[in-house]
Amino acid sequence: MSAEHWGRQTGESFIKHKTGLVIGGLIGLVTGGFFGLVFGGAVGYFVERLLKKVKSIAPQQLFFRATFAVMGKIAKADGRVTESEIEFARVVMARMQLNEQAKRRAIDYFNEGKQPDFDMAKVLKPLALILRGRLSVKLMFLEMQLQTAMADGDMSSAELKVIEEICHLLQFTSLEMQAVVQRIRAAQNFAKHSHEWQQQPGFNDEQLLEDAYGVLGVPASATDAEIKKAWRKLMSQHHPDKLVAKGLPEEMLELAKEKTQEIQSAYDRVKAARGMR
Repeated sequence: MSAEHWGRQTGESFIKHKTGLVIGGLIGLVTGGFFGLVFGGAVGYFVERLLKKVKSIAPQQLFFRATFAVMGKIAKADGRVTESEIEFARVVMARMQLNEQAKRRAIDYFNEGKQPDFDMAKVLKPLALILRGRLSVKLMFLEMQLQTAMADGDMSSAELKVIEEICHLLQFTSLEMQAVVQRIRAAQNFAKHSHEWQQQPGFNDEQLLEDAYGVLGVPASATDAEIKKAWRKLMSQHHPDKLVAKGLPEEMLELAKEKTQEIQSAYDRVKAARGMR
């Protein structure tokens, strides 16, 4: 490469990332004089380059990889992958209606996550940057990982440790994590008891109603207005088109639709029990 060509490329790069260069330089100037100006400008320049590089990655592509790689990490957390965890991964792929090529990629990512040297931070830190301000998509990701952790009944301490690391990397608080855990448990029970109720109508009505409240994330003592507000919020958060627009892979559209159906079914049961209009 000629000196002239290198100079032109360097100049164009500085112009393209001038915001980081200027901001970093000004901070450096205030805190460290001339040398601070030079150092701060350089840091600002490279930080902006990194952010633009991360944002150039398709959010859907990154989300897809992170979903299955982290599922593999959780499944392997307590030493061996159980049949329930493998079956859950298969069910997710089937519900997503993946073609053979996409299914192969999902399996490869799952196996990648099972490796002892797999570093979640390398996948989740870029995802956290891309999903900044997109809480509903991050919640969808966390819900899927919790379902993996609870696929064989309940979370082991090793699986919980991985979930806590996920929450740290995606900037969820412990309270937010616990709220999602409770909703996932309620949803699993609601699905199980709904199936039993269909086989024998009237069976365990009280338990099914309790599960329905849990799916909505509200206590049975909540007012009608509070229940309606919680339902609307959850339906908005899990709206398939909104999620895809915010970075959810289109392959996961069916999962989002199933989630809204689950929320609606729980709300309908609570409404019927209370005589709500």
